[in-house]
Amino acid sequence: MVHISQTQFFRGVEDCIPETAKESLCNPQKPLLIKFGADPSAPDLHLGHTVVLRKLRQLQNLGHKVVFLIGDFTAMIGDPTGKSETRKPISADQIVLNAKTYQEQVFKILDREKTQVVFNSTWLNTLTPQQFITLSSQYTVSRMLERDDFHKRFQAQKPISIHEFLYPLLQGYDSVALKADVEIGGTDQKFNLLMGRTLQKEYGQTPQTVLTVSILEGLDGVQKMSKSLGNHIGILDAPNDMFGKVMSIPDTLIIRYFELLTDKDEASIKAYQAHLAEGKNPRDIKVELGLTLVEQFHSPEAAQEAKNEFERIFSQKGVPTEMETLTISSVPKRLADIVLEKDILPSKKEFTRLIEQKAISLDGAVLTDSFIQFCAGVSEGALSVNEGQVLKIGKRRFFKVSIGESNG
Repeated sequence: MVHISQTQFFRGVEDCIPETAKESLCNPQKPLLIKFGADPSAPDLHLGHTVVLRKLRQLQNLGHKVVFLIGDFTAMIGDPTGKSETRKPISADQIVLNAKTYQEQVFKILDREKTQVVFNSTWLNTLTPQQFITLSSQYTVSRMLERDDFHKRFQAQKPISIHEFLYPLLQGYDSVALKADVEIGGTDQKFNLLMGRTLQKEYGQTPQTVLTVSILEGLDGVQKMSKSLGNHIGILDAPNDMFGKVMSIPDTLIIRYFELLTDKDEASIKAYQAHLAEGKNPRDIKVELGLTLVEQFHSPEAAQEAKNEFERIFSQKGVPTEMETLTISSVPKRLADIVLEKDILPSKKEFTRLIEQKAISLDGAVLTDSFIQFCAGVSEGALSVNEGQVLKIGKRRFFKVSIGESNG
């Protein structure tokens, strides 16, 4: 067990309900059961997820018991939080695969020996129809519609499926099943977390403490970090990619990333703030941030190599020593289609945006046509490419062209 001051622990915490629980969290007289739930709706985690995972690790270091709940049952519904329409269902097979990768990734931060992994299908699959009706009776439709995302959809006359109302009830029931002392999540989860308190009262339990943590903005500096928005840094990203992405964040996010993603002490962070306020070059602080984050998920050696590679590419206008391969066939095909098939970009809209920003080039020649076709060899109306040429997409992604039979 270690000592963590309230100032240090509550860095990045937005709400603690009730506030009187702060002392028992930081100076526990007995270990508390801390619940954190995650639906395996996507296979990969990014740095936005690690804000809450890091807080859980602090709670483990304080001697508390962490239960990592995988919402394999609730994933079949899909969390409606922040959604403007009903989520598409995920197959059972995909849920199983995603759950496996979640467990592999979270232990890059959590202490495996101090973490209990549970699946909410264990108890939710056993609820009888009568128990479901009893659970549903604990909350009213009018109170559900007070929730911001439901309210907006109702006002806009967009459909809300009945099963979506079940989601917060089932998440709250998870707290009942676990007899959770504390539940933690992002600020966007506040409604669902408070539902746990409500249901625990109804089932005769002491209401859990609710902790909400800050939502991390993505590389665009505006919207929350999300793989679907293409503004994320994956915790499984290669060192070079991770470092390069960190170097691309807006200067306004430097301090926020230090506060939410690192263990840098307050004195160091204040020194960085003073550096920026004095108008000094923020690049030096970004390098420090990049080194810190790559070291956390890889190693000090990998961090230094990533820094050296970044400087070689961007300061000396070079290309990476190692690149992904992009296979081009003799059949003309739009470059946009090729990069989407290879999962290089999330959408054609993103491809068009990069073309408009002159951020896609072949051997240094900027490409300006969204409809350009690529092929190996000569073909009318298509850009002929050769073995070994380098395609650059965005600021950091480089691909060595290979001539083959297919594009994927």
